Amino acid sequence: MTFRLAHLSDPHVGPLGRVRLHQLIGKRATGYANWRRGRSRSHDMTVLEALVSDLKGQGAGHVACTGDLCNIGLPSEWQTARTFLEALGPPEAVSFVPGNHDAYVRGSLEGLLAACGRYTGDDSGASGRFPYLRRRGPLALVGLSSAIPTKPFVATGRLGAPQLAAAEALLRALDTEPGRPFRVVLIHHPPQPGGAATGRELKDAAAFTAMIGRAGAELILHGHNHVMSSTAIPGPAGRAVPVVGVPSASARPDGHGATAARRASYLLFEIARAETGFAVSARRRGLDAAGAVGDLGAVDLAGDPA
Repeated sequence: MTFRLAHLSDPHVGPLGRVRLHQLIGKRATGYANWRRGRSRSHDMTVLEALVSDLKGQGAGHVACTGDLCNIGLPSEWQTARTFLEALGPPEAVSFVPGNHDAYVRGSLEGLLAACGRYTGDDSGASGRFPYLRRRGPLALVGLSSAIPTKPFVATGRLGAPQLAAAEALLRALDTEPGRPFRVVLIHHPPQPGGAATGRELKDAAAFTAMIGRAGAELILHGHNHVMSSTAIPGPAGRAVPVVGVPSASARPDGHGATAARRASYLLFEIARAETGFAVSARRRGLDAAGAVGDLGAVDLAGDPA
């Protein structure tokens, strides 16, 4: 049987509610100024609504959202984020990992997880802790959090040694199970060295790629760069692991550089067991040049998931 997994990211759900002066301290002040100057016009909730409507008609068995529900981490955004996730589906059908905008300042991530924690629920019953494991069909979804509060004009991420060690142990254990599952790692920041510009990168990308080199995975999904991308990093025995990123799901047709790779879209993966492992393919769906939502073609997965 074929299992369908949908992946979207960086919806930056809006609009922002009323902002009180005492909330605009530190990084939130610069973030709010940037939002007023242009970011608010880069994201279109009508586009986001159209993408979600299209996604829900594709028969996905599960949806992965790799972060940045929020804009500047305001308390008023937490319920808006939860409403968005509920529009995607119930917690058992949607997996979420946070991004840097979700951890914009200290306390933001904790507030968001209090509202949306069920979408990070581990199969053991715990929620809001990373890494988490969710089994869906032939998939084992491993959710990581690279979201940390940073200084103004910085959007870096970090996993940290404890989370990396726990993820490695989890991925190794899954790899030795009878009927080995298809391991999908969810993370917000591009996890490979050089995957994002300086000031936006995952600080321990080298440690992450080294961990994958030892433990392996079948697919790694991320967001953050607001651009369609597909590359690979080495897994055990030299086997390549695909690393795939998607644009912002709410990107306006005339924003973010207006290139085809940056148009709002999501991915639809089809995964099935094969004689030697798994067969996997992916298609991109989203805005075309005319601004309509439809099929944008197959995605070249740069790794060997078998």
